[in-house]
Amino acid sequence: MENGTYFYFMLFENLGHIRYAFFSLGFILYCAMTLFNAIIMLAIFLERTLHQPMYILISCLSVNSVFGTAGFFPRVLTDLLSDTHSISREACIIQSYVIFTYAANENTILMLMAFDRFVAISKPLQYHNIITPRFLTVLIVINLTYPMISLGTSAILTSRLTLCGNKLFKVYCHNFEVVKLSCANIAVNNAMGFFILITNVIIPLSLILYSYVKILIICRRSSAQFKSKAYQTCIPHIVILLNFSFAIISEVTLSRVVTLQLPIWLSVLLSLQFLVIPPILNPLVYALNLPNIRKTIICLINGSR
Repeated sequence: MENGTYFYFMLFENLGHIRYAFFSLGFILYCAMTLFNAIIMLAIFLERTLHQPMYILISCLSVNSVFGTAGFFPRVLTDLLSDTHSISREACIIQSYVIFTYAANENTILMLMAFDRFVAISKPLQYHNIITPRFLTVLIVINLTYPMISLGTSAILTSRLTLCGNKLFKVYCHNFEVVKLSCANIAVNNAMGFFILITNVIIPLSLILYSYVKILIICRRSSAQFKSKAYQTCIPHIVILLNFSFAIISEVTLSRVVTLQLPIWLSVLLSLQFLVIPPILNPLVYALNLPNIRKTIICLINGSR
């Protein structure tokens, strides 16, 4: 098979008229995600009192959500209305890169948020000396650049493979699904995939778990007022973390554990969780649970600052 071959999304076949219902639902979801995350970004950008590390990281989550959904929704909505459901190899690799860079970025941002809360709770008097604007900028740049480089390397390795198939049983391009179509030796690709899994998923999740366990230990020894304030800022992060962790673990399991047999609709639903739930849940959780963001959004809606 030539490198310029088109891939075909087989799960779009024989949808019939139900595809219009899926299109309508997807379009509404995409508009809602974009709007909600744009409101969060605008509120944090315009309100100077929100120019603090925790809120800056929340805005990073919203920017990342817009980035990730832009790599998925326009393409899948087009496929729902199309009769061909094909994508060029180059476009497929780019879509896969965008989607999984979004997923890796989400994990690293959640890791930085856990670190920020850990420092704020364990060293409250030294917090502003430790989490300085410059230090935070360096952390964000490093933690967002590494996934781009590692996943870019994986994309290059995939683009060089000789393929013996062109049917993808997904609704979006997935790097490992493309690798499995190869008739060449994929040992290097597998090794790179596991390296990315360890550095972009397992290590960040381990550091997040460590941070929140330490926070819990500190809170157990503190006053009721301190506990209340700590829980108020940490619970939204933990809700987002648990949701995203479940979604990304489901995706990794479905793509790597090839012997797992599930109904197609359930497989698709689980594989889309990390692309659909976090971008709409994140802004809702933060808007509803953090008073400073909620008040700023209300002021924006009412047209006053």
